[in-house]
Amino acid sequence: MQGYGTSFGIGFVTGLRSMTACAALTWAASQDRTRGALIPAGPGARALTAAAALAEMIGDKMPFAPDRRIPPSFAVRLAIGGVGGWALAGHRASPEYGALAGVAGALAGTLLGRAARGGDARSAAGRFRGLAEDVVAAGLAMAVVASAEQRPSARVQDAPPARDRSMR
Repeated sequence: MQGYGTSFGIGFVTGLRSMTACAALTWAASQDRTRGALIPAGPGARALTAAAALAEMIGDKMPFAPDRRIPPSFAVRLAIGGVGGWALAGHRASPEYGALAGVAGALAGTLLGRAARGGDARSAAGRFRGLAEDVVAAGLAMAVVASAEQRPSARVQDAPPARDRSMR
């Protein structure tokens, strides 16, 4: 999943579970798999986003949970997808196109996730489909982070070139 695949993938996760995508981004940042320092990578950020992802998964099954397609929720999903797509765009990929791929993934994930979930989240079948969506979102998030390109560390880039001792 190099280039824009990871960007689209994190966007798709965002459409399914927005906080799961945020948690995945903090884990990716902790492994030097994100562009720049925009995404926090510390243990506190990882713990906070993991807790938020778990809370979202639990809250999603509640009868008062809002539809993911309402304008504020939809806009936040698109924004997170765009930032995530920018952050995970491959080395040779344009970060701007990565952001667009992330937004496209968030759009697809939001609409397809809602269609697959169905209209009645209060029934046992609706809760089961919600749990299945949780599993898909978490699994895809792990796959996206694992397939994201690792950024070269600053120490490797700044190190002087190794001397070839065979020429002596």
